[in-house]
Parts: sequence; structure tokens; C-alpha cells
Amino acid sequence: MPAEQPTILATSGGLRSGSRTFLEFNKLIHFALDLSGVDGRTPRLCHVGTAGGDQRAMNANMTEAGRVAGVDVSVLNLFTMPPTDDLEDYVLSHDVIWVGGGSVANLLAVWEVHGLGAVFRKAWEAGVVLSGVSAGSICWHAGGATDSFGPDLRIVTNGLGFLPYGNGVHYDSEEQRRPKIHAAVAAGVLPTTYCTDDGVGLLYRGTELVEAVTERPGSGAYVVVREDSSATAQEEKLDTRVL
Repeated sequence: MPAEQPTILATSGGLRSGSRTFLEFNKLIHFALDLSGVDGRTPRLCHVGTAGGDQRAMNANMTEAGRVAGVDVSVLNLFTMPPTDDLEDYVLSHDVIWVGGGSVANLLAVWEVHGLGAVFRKAWEAGVVLSGVSAGSICWHAGGATDSFGPDLRIVTNGLGFLPYGNGVHYDSEEQRRPKIHAAVAAGVLPTTYCTDDGVGLLYRGTELVEAVTERPGSGAYVVVREDSSATAQEEKLDTRVL
């Protein structure tokens, strides 16, 4: 049973070190699975590792984490080629799409070549939960700040745009993030932008932000808006529910 309406959970978290495995699913991934509405069968999660170059080790770690969690994990590799000629059928056969972190600029370029933007939109509209961390959060938005080009952050504005906002990730753990987002919003380069500390996720139903949630108590979410009269950015902290 798909989610009741188009659902995106955009995060700066979702994974943790495992006790007997390298990785385990943390509360944000479990929340994404809950949002999918699956009942009476094993949930199906598709890991998309494009931003990290489809690393086989990460694929194995995610598959193993899924086994521990009782989740059927498959991977959508685009290097060196997709696993099927019918990417739409492949993607829509899952309950949750989890997009890993890495280079959002490279991710968007490769997805465009393979037409994945349109495929993910159909999945989103059909009730497949779209989720992910870092690059896997920014990609669903209009754009955000990224280290895809080097250690000095740059702004990308060619996100898939399912959500008509900017997105800031790792807001509390990387010192360049906050000032870069503020400058981009103040200049009108990014629209209103929602940001997450590490461990925090933003739940959107359709294009509306419903709530912010966290697997790490004390971490927060924020909205940055442009003050037109002064061409400055104003930040507001959002209420955040602990999972």
C-alpha cells in the first residue's frame, strides 16, 4: 500500500554504526518506511548511491543493514549501466527510495542522462516515499549549498524541484553551511530554504512541510527567508519532534 499522498523525507541523517554490522538503519530510515504504509509484508527499499559513485561496498553495507532491520534492500546502480531497460517499473516496485550522500552536482547530471527525474516524479505521485541524506535531500528541492566542486561551498540551483524551496544540510556540523545559505537567500539565488542539523529530517506531504523530526535530541530544523525590504536573510528555528 503506497503512502496516502506524495511524500518526501529529506534528511541529514538516517544511518548509524552497527553493533555487528558496519551500518544500521537509524530512526529516520525507519520513519520513512513507516510513512510508506507497508503492512503484512517485508518493506522494499531502493538504495540509490549515484552521488557516491555507486560504491559496491556501500551497496553491501546498505543491503546488510536492511537484513538486520527486516527490510528487502535493492540497489539502483547507474555505473556502468542501469540494471534494467525499464527504470520506471524498477523504481515503482519499491516502497521507499533512499538516496545516499556525496556529490549532488554529479548525481543530478547522471540522473538527467538517464531520465530519472521524470521516473522519480511518477514514483512520488504514485505514493513511493522519496527520501535520502545530504545530496539525497538537496536533490528533491530547487537547490542548495554543496561541496561537489571543492572545499569552498557553491550553490546549485538545478535540483529536481519537486519541492519549490532551497535546502541546507549538515547545518550544525559544517561551518560554511549557514552563511552560504543566508547569502544565497538574501541575494535571491535560492528561494525560501529549509535546513537541517545532523540527525534531522523534513517531512513534506505534497509540497507542504508538515513537520521536522529528529533521531538526535537537541538537533534542529530551520527556515531561512528573504526580507525584501533590506535584501537580507532571516532565520527561524522550527519545532522539531523527537522520533
